[in-house]
Amino acid sequence: MISTPNRRNFLAVTAATAASAGFHSGTFAATADAEKARSKVERRGIGSIGMRYQGTVIAEKASAYGDIVAIADVDRHVREQSRAGFGSTPKIYEDYQDLLANPKVDVVTIGSPDHWHVKMAVDACRAGKDVYVEKPISLTIDEGKLIRKVAAETGRIVQVGSWQRSDQRFRLAVEMVRGGRIGDLQRVDIVLGKNPAGGPFEVRRPPSNLNWELWQGPANANPYMEERCHYTFRYWYEYAGGLVTDWGAHHLDIAQWAINADPIKIHSSGTMPSTPNGYNVPIDYQLTYQYPGGIEMTVADEGRNGILFTGSKGRIFVNRGTLEGKPVEDLKSDPLTRENFALYEHDNLNRPEQVGKLNAIINHMGNFFDSVESRKPPVSDVESQHRSATTCHLGNLSLRLGRDLTWDPETESFPDDDEANAMLSRPNRKGYEVI
Repeated sequence: MISTPNRRNFLAVTAATAASAGFHSGTFAATADAEKARSKVERRGIGSIGMRYQGTVIAEKASAYGDIVAIADVDRHVREQSRAGFGSTPKIYEDYQDLLANPKVDVVTIGSPDHWHVKMAVDACRAGKDVYVEKPISLTIDEGKLIRKVAAETGRIVQVGSWQRSDQRFRLAVEMVRGGRIGDLQRVDIVLGKNPAGGPFEVRRPPSNLNWELWQGPANANPYMEERCHYTFRYWYEYAGGLVTDWGAHHLDIAQWAINADPIKIHSSGTMPSTPNGYNVPIDYQLTYQYPGGIEMTVADEGRNGILFTGSKGRIFVNRGTLEGKPVEDLKSDPLTRENFALYEHDNLNRPEQVGKLNAIINHMGNFFDSVESRKPPVSDVESQHRSATTCHLGNLSLRLGRDLTWDPETESFPDDDEANAMLSRPNRKGYEVI
């Protein structure tokens, strides 16, 4: 059974291991220190797209490293409130394309719904902007291939908002696994949580402050329902992928960082809803991924939210409040030093480590701006995030098809499976093509 260290012991362990493992870096940035570190650097102009919920959070964190000079949101109330929140100085736009044309914008943050992520990021890269885009990086696997191609062609820095990579608990867990502290990795068990069931929902006239046509963008046109929009877009396949891509873009990303490989087989079971005008992601789901070398990863909708790594010599459990297990306790006497093992080399600035969600987002944003300056890859780079998002999408595709899938990570396709390969992409509405 995994033992649970008390808070005092946990803080002692993490403090000691942070020092020995090099947690003094740009990945773990504090706002005040970041501001001080950038006193000699010209502050960049930031354009923020999509300002509800997480979009506002990342804009606020970005403002420690530059000035919010432009805001775009399809909801007039949201963009006006956001401008007031940033001192009433940013230019505001309904269409993000107008923001990208603003010569004062150097860097873009994207907090839009998932179905806009790649289109907006591609357009921003081609407009010469560096990009911080919320997770998951893509709505489909082929979209992920596209942003990878465009980022390479344009040379722009793209950081994906999978900020758990910048949280010391998760990174230390992965470094311990990759460093052999639990022996040979055998399996990973993940719990994400349940998708809500809901519907049928009432079709209404879109509110006058919302450009519903522009909100839908690349997705198929649908009548407006309040539940399709804003926060609950997550539970419609037209715009997202439920918790498999929402929480999955965090936990599956960390797991795959530790596994250091892509899955080759996917098994699923679940219940798909059939309510007209209702949420259409699975009501319940269980996923099993097979990796080279016999490693197995399971993803469940019930249990303790987090990630359990099991190896031949021990286990580690990690979530946003916990890092526990005997291998963690053993770090007190046998620390994992940066000299012995380093998972991510580009730790650029000397800043104190931070614990907690908001601080980890600050750390993640600091890492992005470090990369903007150095032109070195950020910790949540396009390739790793495309691969992690692909794993999430593979689970959803298996659920939707109702059968097992075989995946070839080299060709990024399903061997001899035309039906599954047809779902690697989806058509975009005319005028909103993602190309």
